[in-house]
Amino acid sequence: MKRNYTRKIVVTGLLAALSSVLMYLNFALPFAPSYLKIDFSDFPALLASFSVGPLSGLAVCLIKNLVSLPASSTGFVGELSNFILSSLFVLFAGLYYKKHRTKKGALTASLIGMFVMAFSAIFTNYFLVYPAYSRIMPIEVIIGMSSKIIPWIDSTLKVVLIFNFPFTLLKGALNALVTFLLYKRISPIIQGKR
Repeated sequence: MKRNYTRKIVVTGLLAALSSVLMYLNFALPFAPSYLKIDFSDFPALLASFSVGPLSGLAVCLIKNLVSLPASSTGFVGELSNFILSSLFVLFAGLYYKKHRTKKGALTASLIGMFVMAFSAIFTNYFLVYPAYSRIMPIEVIIGMSSKIIPWIDSTLKVVLIFNFPFTLLKGALNALVTFLLYKRISPIIQGKR
């Protein structure tokens, strides 16, 4: 039992380290404002949630955001948003997969987590993230970054619905896809069966 507990801690730590590195390897999309960046740091968190359990996935989300705090350019708002949304993604996916440990279960779990994260992004961005950002820079600047891409965007709600929601859905889909493609191949190694 002690050996199993130690393995879970080690696996969580290794996946958190991988997630922290992947968080720094991000890129912007040409059709979205430059502050929205794609990264694959949720992939290790989702792996942790599937292989060790949802609490391990949450730990990975927390650690990767704590590691990125010293280099934050968002006044910690971006890290808070990432933590909340990533946590919802891996928690809901992990809870579903815990009861349905099949390939179909992993796919369904990933889709559930992805949609929970994307729909939650509407509310967290509108009520928490953008109001917090407006303390650092005027909200008009943020709206202006979006209206350079789509001229008729003139409100925070339009920014959230037109950019944040689909962006979060895409980010979740990419991380879920990588997890879905690799999980069954590497889960025996993670669980110590090889």
